[in-house]
Amino acid sequence: MDISDATAVLARTPRVLSALLVGLPDEWLHRDDGPRTWSAYDIVGHLLHGDSTNWLPRIRMIREHGLSQRFEPFDRQAMLDWEREPAAALLERLQAVRAASLGELGSLRLTAADLQRRGAHPEFGAVTLEQVMAAWVAHDLTHLAQIGEVLARRYRDDVGPYRAYLPALDGAAPAE
Repeated sequence: MDISDATAVLARTPRVLSALLVGLPDEWLHRDDGPRTWSAYDIVGHLLHGDSTNWLPRIRMIREHGLSQRFEPFDRQAMLDWEREPAAALLERLQAVRAASLGELGSLRLTAADLQRRGAHPEFGAVTLEQVMAAWVAHDLTHLAQIGEVLARRYRDDVGPYRAYLPALDGAAPAE
């Protein structure tokens, strides 16, 4: 695990999302694939909530408490209860929280030994700090792909025979 590579990806996510989503009509931003699926807007809220309550807090907990203190379960759907705000404002909040998270992460000056420290996940049991970092990056990339797919599916029926070459159009963006 190269922390600088991981943080380089994590730092890009809010900018990528802003470039893709700011200025899109609400019908695009709030389109989902049906029950128990998320819209692009929901996914941005999920990423914001994760930065606020999940990734960095768990990294801190591993460093400070190791296996002696179990992580709080992560509410994957907390953002669904938030009052809606303009997408640009939500993305600005994600950018600010992500910058603060990465700033604090950098200040921790994680070492190779730190990456092997273990914490207590409520579902998986013992996990390493390295696994948490890798999951944070993979989580961002997974949700970037999910946003692309839920947006593309707006044209599911309009692409005609091209659908045969666009497998993302036949899926759904299930809630994580």
